[in-house]
Amino acid sequence: MAEIEREKTKALIVDDEPFARERVRRLLASEADIEVVGESRNGFEAIAAIRELAPDLIFLDVQMPGRDGFGVLEELAPEQTPVVIFLTAYDQYAVRAFEAAALDYLLKPFDEERFQKAVARARMQLARLKNEGGAAATDEVQIDAMDALGGTAPYLDRIIIRSEGRVLFRRADEIDWVDA
Repeated sequence: MAEIEREKTKALIVDDEPFARERVRRLLASEADIEVVGESRNGFEAIAAIRELAPDLIFLDVQMPGRDGFGVLEELAPEQTPVVIFLTAYDQYAVRAFEAAALDYLLKPFDEERFQKAVARARMQLARLKNEGGAAATDEVQIDAMDALGGTAPYLDRIIIRSEGRVLFRRADEIDWVDA
């Protein structure tokens, strides 16, 4: 019986640094279910490529000439926005990245193990989106990503709350009561 071929995840790499794009491409080469459909050197190229290629997943640098990674996401309609893994050398953009519904945030230089964890999260999120018909990222996935950023803490000091299509961050010590 012939084996059914699964549809590959289409990925776009967006970074102004050629060596950074090459590294991500090399790391993705071992991922049989992910196909790199394009690369962009700046935000303007990224917007055009996302609209033309409709990638499922983008690896998006924060700081680029012309238009930064956040500007790229602001230009896209919600239905055009793929799953986003930010790549950057700057940790100060992490909160803003998660407010922009990023799935993960990789600080350069990241190692292969950390990259593979981000790709695994992307696979899970893409599977959820396929099953849910395109619903937004779940809080659980975002909390996992924040956990990976901050290491292990004995308790949460911030809580992610989704409300009316927005993601809010609240300090745990500000919360008196939670009901679901």
